[in-house]
Amino acid sequence: MFRRTFWFSAGAAAGVWATTKVNRKLRQLHPESLAAQAADKAVEAGHRIREFALDVRAGMLQREAELGEALGLDAAPDDPALPAPRRTRAVEGAAPAPPARRAERPRTTRHPRTHNRNEDH
Repeated sequence: MFRRTFWFSAGAAAGVWATTKVNRKLRQLHPESLAAQAADKAVEAGHRIREFALDVRAGMLQREAELGEALGLDAAPDDPALPAPRRTRAVEGAAPAPPARRAERPRTTRHPRTHNRNEDH
């Protein structure tokens, strides 16, 4: 009698366990649950991308500071070791050259063409 009771209890427990497992999986696969999971993953990916961008920016600023220090760009402007700044024009006060004119097309005396494709030719 105890043997039958044991196997009956074991079967009932296995059935309850399987039922709860299936119900849990069905709730996970419900469209609203899938949408919430996708939204959570998108927010998580956004945070990871933001952290990556901040790391890249920090590395960029560090490398820029290293290059500026190596090239002497952070030195004071009165430093004699630096060359004088270049002028933008060859001659001070000279006006910029006027833009070049396009060559005009020769005029023809032919009749203008019509672009009506419905016309009989």
